[in-house]
Amino acid sequence: MEMYTKAETLELRRKHIGPSCKVFFPKDPIKIVRAQGQYMFDENGEKYLDCVNNVAHVGHCHPDVIKAAVKQMELLNTNSRFLHDSLVQYAKRLTATLPEQLSVCYFVNSGSEANDLALRLARQYSGHQDVITLDHAYHGHVTSLIDISPYKFNQLGKDSKKEFVHVAPSPDTYRGKYREDHPDPGSAYADDVTKIIEEAHKNGRKIAAFIAESMQSCGGQVIPPAGYFQKVAESVHKAGGVFIADEVQVGFGRVAKCFWGFQLQGEDFVPDIVTMGKPIGNGHPMSCVVTTREIAEAFGASGLEYFNTFGGNPVSCAIGLAVLDIIEKEDLQGHASRVGNYLVQLLNEQKEKHPLVGDVRGVGLFVGVDLVKDRQKRTPATAEAQHIIYKLKEQRILLSADGPYRNILKFKPPMCFSMEDAKHVVNQIDEILTDLEEVTTSNIGNGLPTSTHCKRKTPTDGSNHESNSHINRNRCRQENGFCTEGHKVPCKRIRT
Repeated sequence: MEMYTKAETLELRRKHIGPSCKVFFPKDPIKIVRAQGQYMFDENGEKYLDCVNNVAHVGHCHPDVIKAAVKQMELLNTNSRFLHDSLVQYAKRLTATLPEQLSVCYFVNSGSEANDLALRLARQYSGHQDVITLDHAYHGHVTSLIDISPYKFNQLGKDSKKEFVHVAPSPDTYRGKYREDHPDPGSAYADDVTKIIEEAHKNGRKIAAFIAESMQSCGGQVIPPAGYFQKVAESVHKAGGVFIADEVQVGFGRVAKCFWGFQLQGEDFVPDIVTMGKPIGNGHPMSCVVTTREIAEAFGASGLEYFNTFGGNPVSCAIGLAVLDIIEKEDLQGHASRVGNYLVQLLNEQKEKHPLVGDVRGVGLFVGVDLVKDRQKRTPATAEAQHIIYKLKEQRILLSADGPYRNILKFKPPMCFSMEDAKHVVNQIDEILTDLEEVTTSNIGNGLPTSTHCKRKTPTDGSNHESNSHINRNRCRQENGFCTEGHKVPCKRIRT
């Protein structure tokens, strides 16, 4: 039973919640009151298929997670500085999924907190300050992470990048600097990182860490080319720095072939620090940093005690153990492989059918669809992506668009997402694309303009012009008439 109507909830939110805290679908936000599995339900009982909620990793309100949480909460929850078996049991189980060198855990409460701690570990161990990050990267919302997240700091203006931050090109082989026709894009992108290190050294700066999501999410569902991480790690280690793999959005079996995204690069690559969050607790606020004994001992040698009141508390560890049990018991990695392969197959069929689909890329249940106006030029179809998101919402399907140009449809559903769900979503996308193309064809025949993108310059050099998007957003308008008066294509961002 809800205390307030939707209108009342919105009014109270405007009154008491910070104005920068945005909602999905701002023109008509959804009020979700319960969820189960891959479905969410609004205050009217309408069921929505959740295609983006990678937080509810094993499914919303999984009964085994609820049972584990309630059972432990009825018994004890306390400060992590008391001895408790669940902490060491969970650390043992978690590190068993990782390469042997990664054996020491620090439990915290969010992905942002994990990445912030990872930076502290790297700087203490290396004795250096500077960080190399990827263009369009997002690593968290605290100050230290906004500093190393171009996805965020570019919105603040051209002078927002700190002197200790170095930005390497995103290893995007579809839209980036080195593409699929390059003989060795992994080495080419890694060479750019080496050049950044060399230039930093010339300027008297030293690298503490290279940090990257194992697969870029907000950057556009980017899967790094083979060999890239190995070569980057080699250069970073020579410079005295460490490699941080951010698994906050893609870990815990989502990529199907492996338990962790970085393992897709091969057994010969092992990061020095791994951060994890979101799926770790299936919606419960917990996260973790795992590193080597050597780095952990260097961190401890500073003489500064580290503790975290709630990180690794008994309830969090009970939930974490339940999530690991469910992934194994329900074979969610195998399920992600079967359903993910089927989803990519269906989307590739749409690529053959619809010119707007430029690229389909995915591993397991991490899938992106790059929408384009022109396949040869790979011009981003930003407005079309937003149109699709809103039309899907009308069909009770929740999907999101992201990437530097907001033109990537991104799939990161709960791992219980089914083949039937995949078929349903793609069928709806097919219908929306067909309608878009019919109107475009009609407008061409009538001599009307066909451009549907926001009226701003589209970068062609792979550079990040995210910083200008909030300025130009209000200048967006539709030109080809595929929107009805009652449903205009919004240019507001939809984030997950």
